[in-house]
This record gives sequence, C-alpha cells and structure tokens, in this order.
Amino acid sequence: MAAAGGPTDTLPRWASLALLPALNISAALLLSGLVVWLIGEDPVEAMVLLVQGAVGYPEAIGYTLYYATSYILTGLAVAIAFHAGLFNIGGEGQAYIAGLGVTLVALGLFGYPWWLVLPVAILAGALFGAAWAFLPGWLQAYRGSHVVVTTIMFNFIASSVMVWLLVEVLIAPGQQSPESRPFSPASVLPAMHTLFGAIGVKIGNSPLNLSLVVALLAALGFHIFIWHTRWGYEVRAVGHNETAAVYAGIPVKRTIVLAMALSGALAGLMPLNEVLGVQHRLLVNFTGGAGFVGIAVALMGRNHAVGIVLAAILFGALTQGGSELAFEKPAISRDMIVVIQGLIILFSGALENLFRAPLARLLRTA
Repeated sequence: MAAAGGPTDTLPRWASLALLPALNISAALLLSGLVVWLIGEDPVEAMVLLVQGAVGYPEAIGYTLYYATSYILTGLAVAIAFHAGLFNIGGEGQAYIAGLGVTLVALGLFGYPWWLVLPVAILAGALFGAAWAFLPGWLQAYRGSHVVVTTIMFNFIASSVMVWLLVEVLIAPGQQSPESRPFSPASVLPAMHTLFGAIGVKIGNSPLNLSLVVALLAALGFHIFIWHTRWGYEVRAVGHNETAAVYAGIPVKRTIVLAMALSGALAGLMPLNEVLGVQHRLLVNFTGGAGFVGIAVALMGRNHAVGIVLAAILFGALTQGGSELAFEKPAISRDMIVVIQGLIILFSGALENLFRAPLARLLRTA
C-alpha cells in the first residue's frame, strides 16, 4: 500500500491548487450547515443570507473587499515566513506597532495631501513592522529562541506598549477615550467610491479605500520576490531544507532574519487600511484579529499570491456576510461565524489531504 502523499496520491497541479481546496471548503460548509441545523435554523436559508450579505449588493461587496484588504496583507506576511520554514504568529503585534508609525506620519504631516502622506506612511508602517519582527527573527537565527514563542510574547508586549502610549502619550487632549487626535481630512486615504465617483462611475458607499490597491501591489511584489529573485530562492531553500541550504552556500541566519523582517514589513502595511483609510485616528485594538486571520489565509492560499488574495476575499465575505447573518438570525451569533471560519481552517490545514487520495483515484479512472 502506498503511503499517503505518495505517487498514487499525486494530483495534477490544477487539481491540487483549485479542486482540492474547493472540496475542502465544501466539506467545511456542509459541516457548518449541520451545526446551523442542530441549533434549529434552516442551513440553506442561512447560506443564502450569508452570500447575500457578502456580495448581494454594492455596499456589501465594498465591505467584503475592505475586510479582505487587511487579510491580504497579513496573509502575505505569514506566507513569506512560511516559505522560510518559520511560523510567524506575531502579525497582530507587528501591525499594531506599525499603526504607531503610520499615525506619527499622519500627525507629523498634518494637512498635507494624501498622495504625499501615503508613500511616507507606507515606508513608516513597513519599517515599524519590520523592526518588531526583526527581534524574534534575530533571536531565532542567532540564539535559538523559537519564533512561535517569541512572536506570541511580542504580541502581548505590543498590546501593552500601545495601550500605554494611547492612554498616557498620544491621547487627544480633553477626552477620556484612549485614541489619538484625528488626522487631517486632506491626509487620509480617499474611499474607492469617491475615486470612482470622480470619473463618473457610481459604486456603493463603503469603507473600501485606496489601500486595496496597495494590498494588490504588495501581492504582486510578493510573487516576484519569492519566485523570481535570488533572495526569494534563498528563502524557499532555507524553508525546504536548512541543511542543504548551508551546503549550497546560502547564509541561513541572515535569510531567517530577512524573511522575518519582510514578514513584519508586510504586516506593517495593514494599518494603512484601518488607521489611515477608515478610522482616521489610532485606536486601541484597531487590528481586530486580522493578524491571526492572516495565518488561515496563508494556509488556505497555499502561500501563493493569487491563492492568498482569493482566500482573503473568502474570509472577508465570511466576516461581512456573517455580520448580516447575525443581524437577520439572532440565533446564529458572531461566534457561529467563527466556528465556520475554524472549520474552513481545519479542512484547509490539518485535514487538507483528506480528499487527496480519493480524488487522485477518481481522476485516474476518469
């Protein structure tokens, strides 16, 4: 009998990248429907409401893409670390600290136009995020501290530091809410419906803003870096076999630090969407768990740029559609949507090869 994942379980590339994930998602949704049925609701009606809430009208599509923007960036951050054989769980903290950099730029360039603020904010967010990821990467490479442990710890440190800064340093004068003072209206990123309206195209009003373009460009840059540069090859070589990489002359320690710094830099772009594009101020816990969702997005997207974009849109749809579903069906709470997301993660991660062998046999006999 062939071992699981052996030659008899080999799938064509198109089936491995498209058909197998589709089967995994379908299985997760079927099991989610069973859970909905067990609590006394109609799973078909719930699914219709979920889909309509996510893509059923222009505003819903805008909200779905707004959530997806953050997930694209955090998913790319996790994926580049995965390629180096590293599990960066610190995207949440890296994005949180990067929000400080974006805020300092927006406040320091108060009143300047957004097209001047944006490139500086991109640089600041990437540098702050990279700096927060650099330390766990250096500790992993040069001191043997496991990156999973250090990035988790750095999440808590980032949260404590940011709460202190917002309560004691950055809080707007004369208010009790721990948030910075608002940015200049001229400095914030324009909403997509405003940009399209300027050229005569009407789309639904939503928080979707110009950071979506930044996220898509980041995905393109990620693809080029990983698959078409020497440094990307070194990152992948270290991730595949660190010992072989040493024999090939690749500086493993430097590559580990580079991968973690780039991972933090990508996570550091996430505040552009939330801080500079929507809230227009720095808030406590503005990340809202996007750094952790990025782990699922990277897993489901197979660490490829296109897959990450598609997975981010799926999770954005679940977030937006789940909000609408919870409003229409109070018995299906937001926690139920988390259950659905968890099942998708389960089938896309731990059970990703559940259907591989049967599917391979089916395709061979077809």
